[in-house]
Amino acid sequence: MCTHQTPSDTSGELLGTTLKRFCIVVVFGIAFAYFEAAVVVYLREIFYPDGFTFPLTEFGIGISPLWSRLLITEIGREAASMVLIFTAAWLFGRNLQQQSAYFMVIFAIWDIFYYVWLKVLLDWPASIMDWDILFLIPIAWASPVLYPVLISLTLLLLAIIILYRDSRARPIKPTLPDWVGFVFAGLIVVISFCIAGRHVTEPDFQSYFYWPLFAAGLLSAIAVFLKCLLKSK
Repeated sequence: MCTHQTPSDTSGELLGTTLKRFCIVVVFGIAFAYFEAAVVVYLREIFYPDGFTFPLTEFGIGISPLWSRLLITEIGREAASMVLIFTAAWLFGRNLQQQSAYFMVIFAIWDIFYYVWLKVLLDWPASIMDWDILFLIPIAWASPVLYPVLISLTLLLLAIIILYRDSRARPIKPTLPDWVGFVFAGLIVVISFCIAGRHVTEPDFQSYFYWPLFAAGLLSAIAVFLKCLLKSK
């Protein structure tokens, strides 16, 4: 007997496949976050045996040969981490939109669970407002833990929307101006982190993180996404 598959059946099958891939990606992100946290445990033991607190007593290339060598190695490791995330997203996604969404999922889960694992391993952060060095490329990024977590939660939510619509054959279709808007919004967020990162050894380091600038970048990205979402309907 011949059976016919309706469009809704096909969408359901695609949604089920997407859900399975999403779960695997989440597991990958959690495991990858443990590697990140483990490296930080070692680095803090080397650089800050008396405790990792802000303002940092010293930070940067040129302090000593050991500092320079390990910081350069850490920069390379961060670059390699981005390559791994891009590679995993490319393998999981079947098209550019899925690949972009899976990159967002992996990055978000990786970042969130990095702090979860640090809490398990070091009982840190004590508060969501504790400061952290976020990234070192091209210069140091810094802020309270709250702000990168907000970005990751946003990325995760947007990625879920993208994947769900793609599984229903209703993909979001950003235009070139939309992509420019996303890049511009992202640069605003990065600048807010980099400004703070330049002052992590100063007593008034907290005054250099401009949360309104961060909020402007994040809200701009959300606004562009909502515009794409409404337009795609």
